[in-house]
Amino acid sequence: MASKNKGDDTNDTGLDTSTEVSNKDSGSAPNTAPEKTTDASKKEKIEQTHDQVNDDIMHHPDLVNPLDDTRIDIKSEFTKDSQRIKSDKHEFEYDAVVLGAGPAGEAAAMKLTKSGKKVAVIDPREQVGGNSTHVGTIPSKALRQSVFNLINFRRDPMFTKALEYERVPLNKVLANARRVIRDQVSTHKRFYERNQIDVIQGWASFVDKHTLKVETDENIFETVTFNKAIITVGSRPYRPEILDFDHPRVFDSDKILQMDYVVRKIIIYGAGVIGCEYASIFTGLGYKVDLINNQGKLLNYLDSEISDALAHDFRQFGVLIRNNEEIDHLETHDDHVVLHLKSGKKIKSDAILWSNGRSGNTEGLNLEAIGLEANSRGQLKVDDHYRTEVDNIYAAGDVIGWPSLASAAYDQGRCAAAFMVGDSDAEPVSSVPTGIYTIPEISSIGKTEQELTDERVPYEVGQAFFKHLARAQIIGERTGVLKILFHRETLEILGIHCYGNHASEIIHIGQAVMKCHATLEYFVNTTFNYPTMAEAYRVAALNGLNRVF
Repeated sequence: MASKNKGDDTNDTGLDTSTEVSNKDSGSAPNTAPEKTTDASKKEKIEQTHDQVNDDIMHHPDLVNPLDDTRIDIKSEFTKDSQRIKSDKHEFEYDAVVLGAGPAGEAAAMKLTKSGKKVAVIDPREQVGGNSTHVGTIPSKALRQSVFNLINFRRDPMFTKALEYERVPLNKVLANARRVIRDQVSTHKRFYERNQIDVIQGWASFVDKHTLKVETDENIFETVTFNKAIITVGSRPYRPEILDFDHPRVFDSDKILQMDYVVRKIIIYGAGVIGCEYASIFTGLGYKVDLINNQGKLLNYLDSEISDALAHDFRQFGVLIRNNEEIDHLETHDDHVVLHLKSGKKIKSDAILWSNGRSGNTEGLNLEAIGLEANSRGQLKVDDHYRTEVDNIYAAGDVIGWPSLASAAYDQGRCAAAFMVGDSDAEPVSSVPTGIYTIPEISSIGKTEQELTDERVPYEVGQAFFKHLARAQIIGERTGVLKILFHRETLEILGIHCYGNHASEIIHIGQAVMKCHATLEYFVNTTFNYPTMAEAYRVAALNGLNRVF
């Protein structure tokens, strides 16, 4: 939480805010604004309006911190009238304000401060890192790694006979995730400290295009003025009204990390990235899984061979995939749930995980005060410079939609900040590798075979199956393939698709080669360490060249 008096040397999160950053932005007004808390008349007017109006209430969404089983539910009760109170002064306290301390917000803040701007980051959590650190990428991938280690332990013949496997609640498997989250928060907190960025804990909403109102505690408000702002508030699981998420057997991908009882069978509704990742996790823990897919095949935007391989392995692990299905309604009971599908099927299970879409966290921002409107999923529209329809307001990360990846969000935030400060070499994020942390992993970049076929590009395929690689045999990886798609005449690399453990690492070699516009011959003429998984590129390249005539 930001200090309310400039005499305080540190704020409530321990960040040193006593050192002032000089304003080097000749395009913005100097930082000569009076103290936030001295603007008594405006604050009094806001509070009076708040007391007088009891209807037309707006509530902030809940924040979930599943690792310590707490739920933050600050009901600001901001009224639309009070939020539209305008600021008559434009002597800005900050050159830029970043709303959200996730990957996109952090990257934007670092770029802005290193460009000489005075920056504040506003986030409702006491700890930085955003949803990615607290309920998304970090805990789910740490959980996945723990399950992966358990699977390998069970498969190792040295331990199989001695192992007495016992099902445990999901939240008990999160010990490693808790440690990783603490380390990540500590690391990223130091980034803000070293770069003298003010971190303000609270709920922010727009008063006008240069003013924010921040609820730092229940019914305690501060105002922050700024020249430019970037919205990086992230997203949360989409919750349809037909489901009761307060029921102890109905979960979304945030709440699932709080599961404190053992289940033997679970329904996963939605077979996107999150649904497929959790299907891997649950089967690894010994649960029976019904995976409900709204589409005709799993992850149909992937290369069809990769999608088919994932479906095959899921079935081998005991996942029952139900394609082309839609929910009708859900029965909830004390000890089970029953899912009714529109096809007439009924599925009984111990619990259900809803993983069908996400929504941007924009409804508490009072966007109408600045003339912005989010779409039905709470997402904002931006141009190629990540600027919204309001000239001094930018947005990046999950709140703008595609590709909704932590990796892309970081680059989007950095690029948005680069456009904000006028960097001549700034360019929007376009080439993003897919990273799906199922067991095994999936990663890809570039075109698929179907796309090249539709475009009538004369391509050829080079393949390397992991079961033939010495390193894979040593570490016990028998499943997996690396596919290189290339132009059969120019040998230009058109797409790379990898299925197997370490795929999310392996893909970056191909990504770098594509970025440098090298051809398939690069892999043939380059010496790879032996034995490694990376040598799959040499094997796949030679395999592909054998098909060229």
